[in-house]
Amino acid sequence: MQPSAALNRIKPSPTLAITQRVGELQRAGVDVIGLGAGEPDFDTPDFIKQAAIRAIRDGQTKYTNVDGTPELKEAVRLKFKRDNDLDYRVDQITVNAGGKHTLFNAMMATLDAGDEVIVPAPYWVSYPDVVLVANGTPVFAAAGADQGYKLRPEQLEAAITPRTKWLILNSPSNPTGAAYSEDELQALGEVLERHPQVWIYADDMYEHIVFGDFEFRTIAQVCPSLHDRTLTANGVSKAYAMTGWRIGFAGGPAWLIKAMGKLQSQSTSNPCSIAQAASVAALTGDQAFLKDNAALFEGRRDMVVSMLNQASGIRCPRPDGAFYVYPDISELIGKATPGGKRIATDEDFVGYLLDDARVAAVQGEAFGLSPAMRISYATSEELLREACERIQTACAALR
Repeated sequence: MQPSAALNRIKPSPTLAITQRVGELQRAGVDVIGLGAGEPDFDTPDFIKQAAIRAIRDGQTKYTNVDGTPELKEAVRLKFKRDNDLDYRVDQITVNAGGKHTLFNAMMATLDAGDEVIVPAPYWVSYPDVVLVANGTPVFAAAGADQGYKLRPEQLEAAITPRTKWLILNSPSNPTGAAYSEDELQALGEVLERHPQVWIYADDMYEHIVFGDFEFRTIAQVCPSLHDRTLTANGVSKAYAMTGWRIGFAGGPAWLIKAMGKLQSQSTSNPCSIAQAASVAALTGDQAFLKDNAALFEGRRDMVVSMLNQASGIRCPRPDGAFYVYPDISELIGKATPGGKRIATDEDFVGYLLDDARVAAVQGEAFGLSPAMRISYATSEELLREACERIQTACAALR
């Protein structure tokens, strides 16, 4: 018995591998600061937890509809209208076991061998692997720091072929925090309008974590002509500090939602009934805490960007959202550590940080654009300050 060809096309998630490694070191008593995990350090708000407790006490512990309870689908429908001015019917809503599950269902339900999916780089690590396991072909379009880590219209035009089936558009972005303005989305939309065979997977998971006067928009909202070929994906994981509850959702054309539900009926079946009840409370309850949390993240961003830009050889752009920075480390490539090891790649550099500075980051190679690294600032200001000081010291020690 051998692993399938589909399994051999993919690799384990490098971000989860880093998180696991940090946990092992900390359990062994090593003073390591983990900046690799993509989850808020805030606890799930109490009113959401109380809704889950009530659901347990009320016996909501049975199977639900395969792709979501009517109550949660209605809450999601209202959320799209309230936050994004998008109109969906209940049969145009799907609920899944996290955002990764939504992506998996969409790709598996639509891709055939040879179909292409445009993936701007840097990208979330799961995008290309999910495309590959679904027998599709990821087509990468590099968008570096010089263009704000955002895809340009001419790049999108150049990447489209007769085999293109999807464009994956993540804003604000994991791993860079880059977010598309209304004008930038409109410019991409004008390209997509010329290519009706291309569908858009809009990953809006970090929608509520934006800073300053930046106003979040999603592409189906900005370009109504694309509404019927856009899957607008979101979830409660990041903004509501519910990563472990595993609830993602999406709105899109009824036929696509039905196809994704058919697949889900033969894979996971329904998401956790208790997590669904909690998510109803999250989406329909008081939303004021979202801005409070975003303000805390903004303060952390400002400190981290400032301190990293004071480190020798690091250039760190200032993102508009999410809770990541993606500093360029090209000036550090070729230098040597105090122990005499040459830094040849960004993986070498993050290995040096972990071994010598006891700071865990994720190499840019994992996200498709090097030399760089992703740092999550979803941890306390005290730990972030200490981590940045360690990075400064480690950079200064290179020769």
